[in-house]
Amino acid sequence: ETSKNVGNTILYETVLSIMDIKSESGLRVLAVNILGRFLLNNDKNIRYVALNTLLKTVYVDTSAVQRHRTTILECLKDPDVSIRRRALELSFALVNTNNVRTMMKELLLFLERADPEFKAQCSSNIVHAAERFAPNKRWHLDTLLRVLVAAGNYVRDDVVSSTIQLISEAQSQQTYMVQQLWQALEQDTADRQPLTQVATWCIGEYGDSLLYSPDSPVKVTEADVIKVYQRLLYSPQNSVITKQYTLLSLTKLSTRFNCPTDKIQEVVEAFGSHVHMELQQRGVEFTQLFGKYDHLRRPLLERMPAMEVSRTHTSETNGEVEAEVISDTIPQAPDTQDSNALLVLLGGDAGEGDIVRPVETTKSTDNQDLLDLLGGLDIGTTISTTNSNSNGLPINNNNNNNILMDSTLLDTTPSSTVSELVAYEKNGLRLVFTMERLVETPATTVVHVAANNQSQSPFTEFLFQAAVPKTFQLQMLPPSGTVISPGGQITQTVKIINPNRTMLKMRIRINYTCNGAPVQEQADVNNFPPECWQ
Repeated sequence: ETSKNVGNTILYETVLSIMDIKSESGLRVLAVNILGRFLLNNDKNIRYVALNTLLKTVYVDTSAVQRHRTTILECLKDPDVSIRRRALELSFALVNTNNVRTMMKELLLFLERADPEFKAQCSSNIVHAAERFAPNKRWHLDTLLRVLVAAGNYVRDDVVSSTIQLISEAQSQQTYMVQQLWQALEQDTADRQPLTQVATWCIGEYGDSLLYSPDSPVKVTEADVIKVYQRLLYSPQNSVITKQYTLLSLTKLSTRFNCPTDKIQEVVEAFGSHVHMELQQRGVEFTQLFGKYDHLRRPLLERMPAMEVSRTHTSETNGEVEAEVISDTIPQAPDTQDSNALLVLLGGDAGEGDIVRPVETTKSTDNQDLLDLLGGLDIGTTISTTNSNSNGLPINNNNNNNILMDSTLLDTTPSSTVSELVAYEKNGLRLVFTMERLVETPATTVVHVAANNQSQSPFTEFLFQAAVPKTFQLQMLPPSGTVISPGGQITQTVKIINPNRTMLKMRIRINYTCNGAPVQEQADVNNFPPECWQ
């Protein structure tokens, strides 16, 4: 009786049983169809439960969930914010090469009318999905342009840099994009400053194709460009960063224009006395290129070579799409000595599982200090740390699981690479897990964690922590460093013993400092491929 909650509860438990016992495909399809019917229920709680379960199921049987794609997209219009959030995550998990055009059309419509809290996350996910599944360069660039227009000032910095990189690489599309961006720049862009930044960068690099290309549908003069740039530079609504982009672009245009550059020089010189130090410095420096160092202006401002595009996703096999976790940044500094804070990783229940973080020290007695810190906590399994003594040899806790504690195991035991996944990506930080299974001990999975800084600011005091259910045993080796420079990377190795061969799950916590502000993020990683634990 599906008209009552009791009947729906029985059906839901049946679905969970089918998924947990890894039944045949026919039963899985039946279970997914039941969840699809839940999406049509008037009770918003049932719809939320269905979306949440489908989000976990999509990595097991993608084709079955794809049949309910239309219903899932309709949930993006639901008035309940929690349902919209789950529907958005599930929609991105369903994108593949076959449906990318249809899905992107719906997701862009959602982005245009979305609440501000969704715009940043949604725009970044659209960019990543377009990068993975774009059918051609023109479509990819058009999609990025629509994202910049629809998301406005909520676009993240990674979208701006990704768009600039792609335009730089796609030489055949540069003239087309410059023309499209110029048309957007002629409008009021105060609420779309990321679009202004991309447009001014591109016009500064390829402005000659805008003015002198015979294929240009609209005739643009040098005076028109300078007039628009003056509006951008003198507008109090534009940020300092946008004005920096614009001022540099205008200086570059002085080498792209065929006519005299007196007007450009006049605008640049005016910024030599600007009240903002950064703009004033640029004004003074660029002014020198019009005077004493005029002979260096053209070689210094010549067109940049094509940038190497940093691919955030490379696989085009749907079903391996990682689930995005929307979490809030906690502004206060993390207390790395608080064992209770560590228990929050698993919801505060001391009996649920391991909570592990690496500890590097020069004294072997500190190993016992950490145990004292966490003493009295019955967490169900071993809390392990990796220390170094004065002789450089690993010191491990004494227990019956010597294979877990052997820090030389990774170098001596044959292994086979299973796959990799993007476990976390937010605010310029990207964590990539590369999994290996040890041949001699199949119950052991080795996870190589690579933390990449894709932002323009360094990350200091970086700390990666992980927790697993109590049926697992986990050890974290020391990281390669604690500071990630822009474009840099640090690595860390995690060893997991899964004696029962159950589904691998992990909760991670990341702490670091960026621009003097402490950041703490937490996420669940539940999309490990079956090869890691079966």
